[in-house]
Amino acid sequence: MLVHAIALKNYRNYENLTLSLDEGINIFLGANAQGKTNLLEAICYASLGRSHRTHQDGDLIRFGQEAGSLQLAFSRFAAKSRLEFLFARGRRRKISLNGEPIRLKELVGTLNTVLFSPEDLFIIKGAPAERRRFLDGEISQASPAYYHELATYQRLVAQRNALLKRIRERRAAPAALAPWEPQLAASAARVTAKRLEVVRKLGMLANLMQRRISGSQENLALSLVIDGSGGEAPPTVTNALETWYNEKLQECRENDIARGATTVGPHRDDLMLAVNGVNLRSFGSQGQQRTGALSLKLSELEFLRSETGEYPILLLDDVMSELDADRRQALLAFLRKEHIQTIITATDAAYFPRAPLGTRYRVAAGQVARM
Repeated sequence: MLVHAIALKNYRNYENLTLSLDEGINIFLGANAQGKTNLLEAICYASLGRSHRTHQDGDLIRFGQEAGSLQLAFSRFAAKSRLEFLFARGRRRKISLNGEPIRLKELVGTLNTVLFSPEDLFIIKGAPAERRRFLDGEISQASPAYYHELATYQRLVAQRNALLKRIRERRAAPAALAPWEPQLAASAARVTAKRLEVVRKLGMLANLMQRRISGSQENLALSLVIDGSGGEAPPTVTNALETWYNEKLQECRENDIARGATTVGPHRDDLMLAVNGVNLRSFGSQGQQRTGALSLKLSELEFLRSETGEYPILLLDDVMSELDADRRQALLAFLRKEHIQTIITATDAAYFPRAPLGTRYRVAAGQVARM
């Protein structure tokens, strides 16, 4: 998978930009607040249909303008395609693939990317929702069916929660939950079964990356903590999981009515990371947490390749400053060896070897020039 060119019009601080990209490593150098991250954001947006920095599409439109656009030329298995996004203040965006309108659910999985930025340390240090978001985003890129199942599950939870509130307010009877819970349990089982499968694969890949980056000094282990298990080991087969979730929903029914919310299910799970047997979130050093987050992201590359047949595009936003010299060297050696198209932003050229490495660009005040 390759991104060949990107065109931005009134996007963030870019008035009008057309840029071709190298098939290998692309390094964008410049001071802060010049527009480097905006380029990565645009590519990531084209992949997921959302920004990692804002929930409002209007924020993407250049200040003082009423509309903007993003176009991306890319290829998948050598077949060339073009994505286009049109933004207008006060109106819904428009998405098209090769000139034909598409919806968000058709976009996900079309162009796969992996983004790593300093904010991704919150995958390690943040709340469980951050780790669920990472896991769900990764699986969705590889499996549109999972993306649709997750949306179904979230809709069922919202509907059950609304009914729980009505029961709490004496506007409905508890028996009204009976038709909903089997549907919710079945969807929860499918979501959890897929997560367990992916975490097993991801755990092996992440450990390989952790050992490579740390010089074989650290082992990284991943596990899915299923909420509501009470310390017991829940089943791993979908059919057994469905029965288990049905039982748990009935057990929690009284408490759920009092809370007005569903307290068991995939929406409350967590992804636990441990380095050399120690919980990374609670006891890992800052260096270990940084390496753990990077290893997790690099394992995402390998996972997506194993699932889709191609490496995704790797986007590294100012992460070189977060790594020591040995870990930077190990990372760059891996990228060169695997021939992964990578877009890197940095403020200092000293983070990179003097020997020729990919294509370098200078970014200043919304202008990009090849060096």
